[in-house]
Amino acid sequence: MYELENVFLSYNRIIEKLNNEKVTTKTGNIITHKDLRQAVEVMLKKHYKCRWRSEKVRNKKYLILIEGYYWIKYVYFSKEKSMYDADIKFFKDRIKQYEEILNIKEKELFNCDIEVKCLDVFFNRKIETVKKAIQKMIKEHKEYRYLVNEKFVVSKEGIKWLCENCFKNKYLELLEDYKMELTEMFIQAGYIYDNFFEKN
Repeated sequence: MYELENVFLSYNRIIEKLNNEKVTTKTGNIITHKDLRQAVEVMLKKHYKCRWRSEKVRNKKYLILIEGYYWIKYVYFSKEKSMYDADIKFFKDRIKQYEEILNIKEKELFNCDIEVKCLDVFFNRKIETVKKAIQKMIKEHKEYRYLVNEKFVVSKEGIKWLCENCFKNKYLELLEDYKMELTEMFIQAGYIYDNFFEKN
């Protein structure tokens, strides 16, 4: 039988844990309830698909899934990295952990080449912005862009490079989507996620 704290944490318990573990705000101050509420707001806005906040069924108090607690600790209050870089590392680490638990092979997120004219839709950015990023890419890796029937194409290695170096929001989106695929497999395998109370 799982103890509640292995699945969900109350706001009070999160504050207590963060303070006990000497986690502070980016300015080095002790974390308060106001700081935590701000962190949760950012978390919900950036990663609503992850379902990291739940309501306790009987008294309707908000609880944070343990995975969400780790995001707050290692991403929101990170001092070593920018939030995007900390976020990407967090999801890559979580994906690796899920793959190990589920005993499945690592998935290749970048598995196809894409025509340049389609990349504005893929990255959800103006084509001029994408072309500037491609120019930056080919200064280091000119082989990542090539011609097919007089149309420029970026290789899957180039798409990965662009995600990692220019469009980190897209990279994070891909990582989060794959992490949630693994999460559903994790739940179906009998592990507990946000299904602890049978409703969220």
